[in-house]
Amino acid sequence: MLSPRSGEVLHGDPATVPVVLRPSGGRVVPLTSIHLVPNEGHIHLYLDGSLEAMTGLDASIAVQPGSHTLETEFVAVDHGPFRPPLIVTVAFRVLP
Repeated sequence: MLSPRSGEVLHGDPATVPVVLRPSGGRVVPLTSIHLVPNEGHIHLYLDGSLEAMTGLDASIAVQPGSHTLETEFVAVDHGPFRPPLIVTVAFRVLP
């Protein structure tokens, strides 16, 4: 994950948080299918444990002031998790 960085402090009430991902070894595709390909899938974004978006490699999310955890999970084209799960987690803060 290129953005946000772990420990980063952003400002706003709410803050617009850019989410920039650059996966290695996998390819993000727009289609949903039951025909699984080992290195193709989608990105699910979880903010503080709640699904925030299903997106591509670049997104923006509105985040209220406070301490937050953002998880990005690369899931298969059927939206199921890979085994083992492919998750990157960062913690960041938003100040007003």
